Amino acid sequence: MELKVIDLKAYLAVRDKLDGEPSKITEELGPELTRLCEEVARSLREAGAVVVRDPRCSEEENKKFIEMMERYYESPVEYKRPQERPDFHYQVGITPEKVEIPRLMVDEEMQEKVKAMPKESQPATLVGSDLKWRYMWSVGPRPAKTRFKELNGAPVIPENFPGWTETMNSWGYKMIAATEVVAEMAAIGFGLPKDAFTSIMKQAPHLLGPTGSDLKSYGQEGTVLAGYHYDVNFLTIHGRSKFPALNIWVKNGQKVEGSVPEGCLLVQTGKQMEYLTGGDCMAGMHEVVVTEKTTEAIKQALEQNRSLWRVSSTLFAHIASDAVLKPLGHFAESPLASNYPPMYAGEVIKQELAAINLKG
Repeated sequence: MELKVIDLKAYLAVRDKLDGEPSKITEELGPELTRLCEEVARSLREAGAVVVRDPRCSEEENKKFIEMMERYYESPVEYKRPQERPDFHYQVGITPEKVEIPRLMVDEEMQEKVKAMPKESQPATLVGSDLKWRYMWSVGPRPAKTRFKELNGAPVIPENFPGWTETMNSWGYKMIAATEVVAEMAAIGFGLPKDAFTSIMKQAPHLLGPTGSDLKSYGQEGTVLAGYHYDVNFLTIHGRSKFPALNIWVKNGQKVEGSVPEGCLLVQTGKQMEYLTGGDCMAGMHEVVVTEKTTEAIKQALEQNRSLWRVSSTLFAHIASDAVLKPLGHFAESPLASNYPPMYAGEVIKQELAAINLKG
């Protein structure tokens, strides 16, 4: 299944004039834009992902962000360690390699599903914790009062790193803006009010979470950098990495290369989206594995004397920690809705993080 690129430009031109109610909005949008919103919803439902082009997010800024993170990850381990915050569930600051456990290693039900897959669709064999590093940077305002202070920590700033805060915030806010548009279009496509999702994204613990994988050490074909898992948040978004390595699974179980065309962004569904749609959109499964294409990119980087750190320009868009997760609107009538009892979003996140060794 090939993911079609959805250009957000036409929707952005009219979004501020839209009423928001499902009965009026399709009339205001017209048939072409309504179909585009339905296409976003269909792609999230069937593939757990959608590729978008947002004119506000340039390829140049994606590259600038990645190059800054390359410089950070290339710094000595002793420099990076002080930014660890295990007491905040690693939801701010640095998570070193070999800390996070792939979901597949701790989820017996998932293991049984994987065994039943055709061989060509099965994820790579896991041998331990993830080899990636990850930096979590808080983006956007946090609530003054919350039941989940440890999920809403302040940003951690590395010492003596020029341009860090400005670059992180610039890319982070653009990524949030893009996910909000996707969330609006998906809501319209699902027949929900325009702000069904975005109204509960306000003051959420959004996290810019670029990963860093050292391909100088872990560049052998078949090496698993991030094992088979889903994301615990609402929507995950990222631009193109310099080193292709992402595999995603669509709803029918087919494994697809998660390639991102130049100038585009890949948006994937997380566990919170699964909750809000009563299982209609399942959290998208994915992995990051060194492939033949990765090794070709490594050779090219060596020839050009470029960094061998694979960086992802990823942002995790969340639902507010104190919002209650439950199937919305007509999704409450879904036959699977009973599998998603009302729970605070923060409680769901804490349970999920504990399962993958990010419990603090």
